[in-house]
Amino acid sequence: MDPLVAAIDQGTSSTRFLVFNAKTAEVISHYQVEINQSFPKEGWVEEDPKEIMQSVYECMERTCEKLCQLNIDISNIKAVGVTNQRETTLVWDKETGEPLYNAIVWLDLRTQSTVERLINKAPGRNKNHLKHKTGLPISTYFSAVKLRWLLDNVDEVKQAVLSERALFGTVDSWIIWCLTGGRNGGVHCTDVSNASRTMLFNIHTMDWDPELCRYFDVPMEILPRVKSSSEIYGCMKSSSLVGVPISGCLGDQSAALVGQMCFREGQAKNTYGTGCFLLRNTGTKPVMSDHGLLTTVAYKLGKDEPACYALEGSVAIAGAVVRWLKDNMGIVQSSSEIEKLAAAVGTSYGCYFVPAFSGLYAPYWEPSARGIICGLTQFTNRNHLAFAALEAVCFQTREILDAMNQDSGIPLTQLQVDGGMTSNRLLMQLQADILCMPVVRPTMSETTALGAAMAAGAAEGVDVWSLSPGQLPHVMSEKYEPQINSDESEFRFARWKKAVQKAMNWETTEPSCNGNDQEQ
Repeated sequence: MDPLVAAIDQGTSSTRFLVFNAKTAEVISHYQVEINQSFPKEGWVEEDPKEIMQSVYECMERTCEKLCQLNIDISNIKAVGVTNQRETTLVWDKETGEPLYNAIVWLDLRTQSTVERLINKAPGRNKNHLKHKTGLPISTYFSAVKLRWLLDNVDEVKQAVLSERALFGTVDSWIIWCLTGGRNGGVHCTDVSNASRTMLFNIHTMDWDPELCRYFDVPMEILPRVKSSSEIYGCMKSSSLVGVPISGCLGDQSAALVGQMCFREGQAKNTYGTGCFLLRNTGTKPVMSDHGLLTTVAYKLGKDEPACYALEGSVAIAGAVVRWLKDNMGIVQSSSEIEKLAAAVGTSYGCYFVPAFSGLYAPYWEPSARGIICGLTQFTNRNHLAFAALEAVCFQTREILDAMNQDSGIPLTQLQVDGGMTSNRLLMQLQADILCMPVVRPTMSETTALGAAMAAGAAEGVDVWSLSPGQLPHVMSEKYEPQINSDESEFRFARWKKAVQKAMNWETTEPSCNGNDQEQ
């Protein structure tokens, strides 16, 4: 039997566990559990860290049961990789193993007033004040401001820091700590790709930055140790996989870049999940954007390997808009139904939907924007709204692709895509039409989990997966060619940009005219 490598893929809306054949990269078995999100106040998004861990254990056990039914010995699983929703922030007690608050999800906006205060304090009120070290603008998106909120507002966190019991981590750190023993010797670490999303990490020195920690007033002793994306961090202490090394760790967007085999400078991929993330490999040098993109650490595949960087266009709301139409508005009963609804009309009839639920991310970085649907007439119905929602995902991708092409000077000629939403064929065709370029989707769309498995299998001491170019598996894909003329595409895109302007500067924390609505 060929060696197997497993991956834990802990995303914003679900957790999956997948087992791959390390020689062919095919999925042998998998299991998925949806994760509950809570919205305790307007703009707040939280998840329960214990529910996250229960979902990880459930997915692992169910997958192992499936393997047994297939008469596959689980001892063939030689390593486990972890990939995760990035930026989401947790603090827990290392003595009890208990989380001290819910996980504050990357989409959460409770830190908007903090962010505005920091920007106003910065020289020239420049949101890019820390970009030379972090590659990131000051934004609600990243972990440092969320951690600051926890330190300021949650007594349990404050007390645990004072008594030296507190540990901070992103979701990868929490999962690895729990799986390697938790309060009984759990390993407190993260990888460079996740660390680079905290705003506390210097992407040049590749370590936590004392000056950044002072700026956000974060005690350095609560931070995890930063390691490469591919090395043995520790071994499983419980579950059916006791003793198996955990040897890969990548933030989900980095993992998708690896899973799409974008190892050469200039290669790029776009992942359609809760949000939408376009990453372009820029090689071993960080490239700073002049057009609202982030500079991020893509991966470091081994202790002694160089780090590779990427330019990233981040869109907060992609698949989340479908979940909103389903859960909040009741317009669709299931996520797959949106394709049928939209296909029934084939156009939005002038209706534009800007889903700025968490402000706007790239290329605008405008936390005060809010969602807007415009161009409505008496003719508009739910089908048009469904179509406009899918178009919104494509228009947002076009904006970050345009920025990427301007920054790199070498335009992409086609777009490699992956993620849950890519099973929507109408969306893929729309994307090709709106970009005026071919869209290429691998038949196996679980590239995020694949990337984490590749990192784990290639780690020194595991060595069951080769990442050398000649030995990478061949991946089947399908291609969507543009089918409308570019004039129509340009007209619709110009309309979209007009709608975006209407969504701007909506929710500001400045006092309003009557003085009663000031956000505290």
